[in-house]
Amino acid sequence: MTSATTVRTPEQEAARNRVRHFLGIVGKTVFIALILAFFVLPVLWLVFAPFDAHPGLNVKVPEFTLHNFAVLFADSDAMASLGNSLILAIGSMVIVLVLGSLSSYALSRVRIPGRDVLLYSLLLLSSIITGTAAMVPTFLLMVKLGLIDSQFGVILVLSGGILPTVIFILKDFMDSTPRSYEESARLYGAKPLRILWDVVVPLARPGLAAIAVWAVVQVWGNFLVPYILLRSPSKSPAAVVMYTFYTEGGQPNLALISAFSLLFSLPVVAMYFFVSRRYGFRFHGGIKG
Repeated sequence: MTSATTVRTPEQEAARNRVRHFLGIVGKTVFIALILAFFVLPVLWLVFAPFDAHPGLNVKVPEFTLHNFAVLFADSDAMASLGNSLILAIGSMVIVLVLGSLSSYALSRVRIPGRDVLLYSLLLLSSIITGTAAMVPTFLLMVKLGLIDSQFGVILVLSGGILPTVIFILKDFMDSTPRSYEESARLYGAKPLRILWDVVVPLARPGLAAIAVWAVVQVWGNFLVPYILLRSPSKSPAAVVMYTFYTEGGQPNLALISAFSLLFSLPVVAMYFFVSRRYGFRFHGGIKG
């Protein structure tokens, strides 16, 4: 018993390949469209909902109004919370940049036994022991130091949480800076701190800029630490105040939440574009005069 074998002509084979190619393009297009919709729809909601008189949990053409922003601007606590978020974010950013630069430069240039083990241990411990797990001992420590209801105490806690990762990242940038520049500066009598400020920091500028944006983002949206350590509503950051927007019936006030979310996101987005335009995230192989 013989089996018949279908033999396709070159034209049929070419047509079949075209169909496969077309179906492949359609499949890729649908997949990309779904991925884009997954990321774009929340952004569209954030853009449209603040200007909608009756926002919901769906994306629609808004019934245009500025009443939501007028209510927020009339709320002194809401506007003050944005300033409090700036204080916490900028304070933490300055601390981690200064301490992270000094620590990473020292670890990069000084050969000490167990240096790499120390770095990986810091990174591992900062990943395993999260802020939630360490909140009880952190709270007790702040009580002992008298830093409860202190924005400075919140800045110290937030900075300590992200500092190990900052040191780990910046060390790679410090390792990649040419040491010949430092040797030249040392010949002219420059001290280590002077070398760090005038030679290493300009070369590590892309890393410092990236760390600055990353540190602000980590602090800007942090809710747990300021919620537990701060008692005065006047000191609360925006991430905490946002959770107070409810209607009289106890339901989330989407109108105020959406408008406040837009205001809340603008400073971080503006900082990112400013840093990207002013400094750029690329390596500059020379010292800026």
